[in-house]
Amino acid sequence: MGGKYINPFTDFGFKRLFGTEINKELLISFLNSLLHNQEEITDIRYRNTEQLGSGIMDRKAVFDVYCQNTAGEYFIVEMQKAEQDYFKDRSVFYATFPIREQAQQGHEWDFKLTVGILDFVFPDDEYAPDCMHHEVKLMDVEDKHVFYDKLTFVYLEMPKFNKTEDQLETMMDKWLYVLRNLSRLMERPAALQDRVFTRLFEQAEIARFSKEELFDYEESLKVYRDLFNVVKSAEQKGIQKGFVKGKAEGLEEGIAKGKAEGLEEGIAKGKAEGLEEGIAKGKAEGLMESNINNARRMKAKGYPLQDIADITELTIEDVNNL
Repeated sequence: MGGKYINPFTDFGFKRLFGTEINKELLISFLNSLLHNQEEITDIRYRNTEQLGSGIMDRKAVFDVYCQNTAGEYFIVEMQKAEQDYFKDRSVFYATFPIREQAQQGHEWDFKLTVGILDFVFPDDEYAPDCMHHEVKLMDVEDKHVFYDKLTFVYLEMPKFNKTEDQLETMMDKWLYVLRNLSRLMERPAALQDRVFTRLFEQAEIARFSKEELFDYEESLKVYRDLFNVVKSAEQKGIQKGFVKGKAEGLEEGIAKGKAEGLEEGIAKGKAEGLEEGIAKGKAEGLMESNINNARRMKAKGYPLQDIADITELTIEDVNNL
């Protein structure tokens, strides 16, 4: 497998670190780092990750991690390995399940946080191309105040996180650094000496796995790599298709432009040559007309025909016909 520590973007790796009761302190620390000290989670309990709709025809949702803290607040944590169509729609759909669950139990609706850890970048992220941490709430578009503070979506675009070890300042920085680089590390970085990371690196070390755990991780890693290769192949096919289409459109555009420029150049050249030819022809015809007029006058005055022909460059026959 090559590395010392597991890849947290695999299903096995993510659920080992964040989805088990024995490692819940890791999830608590991670969630608290995202909340920016707005509140402190002290304990959580895991809930059933498979949520059924309220009706027989309703769809179901399967969460990566679904938990609830002692204050009754619900948290969904999802790892998304590849870009999906309608991903934002899916996040909102997932959010409805804990809300309905609370309503069915007659509870007051408590805060709910959906965390999406994305191994890709939003394709429509032009409004914040350099921002990797997005906290989304329902907002009044007129005065910009938060309309409903019990529903929050946090999206982490992990490919945008590029801080080095010496740039880590906050606990969130440290967690994002771990998620981004864990599978490439060969030892625990000096900047990650917090007690919670001692537990994380122990749980992430592949050499500590049982045979069954190692088999499960290898299978999960294979699925992750297969998905990665599928996405890369699709990207390459898209690039190739785009190249072929672009080449064809470029050729067509080039031909059209060439025709237009050629026509324009031909018209300009034709005008220039026609003008030049017209001037030359006009000069010749004007000289001939002048010679004929001179020959008429000389003939009327009785000049010898041969002298007239020599002076005007006309033939004697032309002079006779005047």
